[in-house]
Amino acid sequence: MGNVFRTDAEEHLPKNQEFIAEMNKITVERQIQMQNQMRERLMSMQIARARELLYWLGSFYVLAALGMVAGYRRARKPGVLAPLLPLSFIVGYQADMAYGNKLHRIRGEAENIIQFETDLLELPCGLPTASSIDQARLKMEENKKLHPSVPPL
Repeated sequence: MGNVFRTDAEEHLPKNQEFIAEMNKITVERQIQMQNQMRERLMSMQIARARELLYWLGSFYVLAALGMVAGYRRARKPGVLAPLLPLSFIVGYQADMAYGNKLHRIRGEAENIIQFETDLLELPCGLPTASSIDQARLKMEENKKLHPSVPPL
């Protein structure tokens, strides 16, 4: 009886391994897809935020420019128009971020960093390992036992 079960299990083992490998592949693909969708949603929120900020900055810029021009007409002092220069840079930067190709330039620079300056991307103390994570978890549990009134970080 046991011999029949062993033979049957040995016949199905390759199929089970293939099934498990396929399920792992599908799981990893789904995780990658989910992370990419989350990244896209976060990026779209950042772009929308930049555009909303541009509306506010643009409105302020127009009102301030009108006020400065009116002040210049009355006083005839060019110093009244001086704040227009830095405000122009701020509004221009925000417009480039919201509607221009600044994000493409940022992405290009990020690709250059990844290709040519990988040392800047290294984590302090290297990648976490399973043992370092377990040590931190055990240390936190120990601290919780020693100091139960202190909330964990």
